[in-house]
Amino acid sequence: MVESVLSADSALMNTYARIPIHFQKGKGSFLWDVEGNRYLDFTSGIATCNLGHVPKKVKEAVASQLEELWHCSNLFLIKQQEALASKLTEVSCMDQAFFCNSGAEANEAAIKLARKYAQKLNQNGNPIIVTFTNSFHGRTLATLSATGQEKIQTGFAPLMPGFQYLPYNDLASLKKLETIKPCAVMLELIQGEGGVLPADQDWIDALTAVCAQNNILIIVDEVQTGIGRTGTLFAYEQYGFEPDIMTLAKGLGSGFPIGAMLAKKEAAAAFQPGSHGSTFGGNPLASSAGLATLNEITGQNILENVKSMGKYLWEQLEKLQSNSPNMKQVHGKGLIVGIDVEGEAGVITREALKEHLLILTAGPSVVRILPPLTVDKTEIDLFIQKLKNTFKTLTEQTK
Repeated sequence: MVESVLSADSALMNTYARIPIHFQKGKGSFLWDVEGNRYLDFTSGIATCNLGHVPKKVKEAVASQLEELWHCSNLFLIKQQEALASKLTEVSCMDQAFFCNSGAEANEAAIKLARKYAQKLNQNGNPIIVTFTNSFHGRTLATLSATGQEKIQTGFAPLMPGFQYLPYNDLASLKKLETIKPCAVMLELIQGEGGVLPADQDWIDALTAVCAQNNILIIVDEVQTGIGRTGTLFAYEQYGFEPDIMTLAKGLGSGFPIGAMLAKKEAAAAFQPGSHGSTFGGNPLASSAGLATLNEITGQNILENVKSMGKYLWEQLEKLQSNSPNMKQVHGKGLIVGIDVEGEAGVITREALKEHLLILTAGPSVVRILPPLTVDKTEIDLFIQKLKNTFKTLTEQTK
């Protein structure tokens, strides 16, 4: 168990294994602490600051909106929200959007929509939603119930009923969908918290076929993979199918709290006034940040940069792997990368701090790499050198 760095009399609840560093400033791929030390940030605020820290166009949009209107109720029209919804549906296969404040809330909305659809529009009316082992969909009661990891659920029983779990990437188990007859399946195309594990193409092909044959909605959780992280705007684009419902958050607002649940018209029609809501969801300030972020990612060469820099990052990691006993396997897509390591991943991330490098874990033995989508070769080279130094120190410590 990681010890808390909070003082015993702190007013903060002890819900995070906090690192004793206080960051004061960020720009691009770097953060500076209160003592002036510079850190290379290859976490992007856990896939949130996709354009790097304090991107110019988003900063300008937010500053402009701050002078006009921060918030008004969703009982009224919000032009910034309408513009963001239009842009999201324009660049995806979706037809309508609902805005909230986080990924967990977006997934909550998707769960509600799927159940409402089952009871209102789908003839079988079965409210069961199938999710997959090793998944992560959030920490609210409904989304941790949907999450296929016992460690996330421990201590919160009774869980919310209505979820069943099948093994991820297991073709044979998909036959059970015909028996369960759920209203929906919910999945990540790359399991982020679960180890940066991509879905197999043949498994996705079989899954989508079963869902089409049995009138089962497909919900894709793109909270971590969406907004360009994998090299396409959304990960589903690389798998040759269109989901019925998609959830977004993290990278959508460049650090401003915003989440979105998008759906095709057939599913979206299940929601009517009063079905769902959010006080802060899609307010003018958050929507301005989201629209500016999306315009930058779609209007510049960001996606091309993800592809080229992702390729370069993988090449450099493979070279490092050939000379490092700490590295076992590299996996992921684009700029969401997992490294299977010898020993505890947490030990590696903590040692990397001494190199002023920020990286993440994704389970006990996987290091997760999430650089900004604007990263360049110089920054990747610096990352490789810092990671190499980290591994070298750990190897020497074990001799």
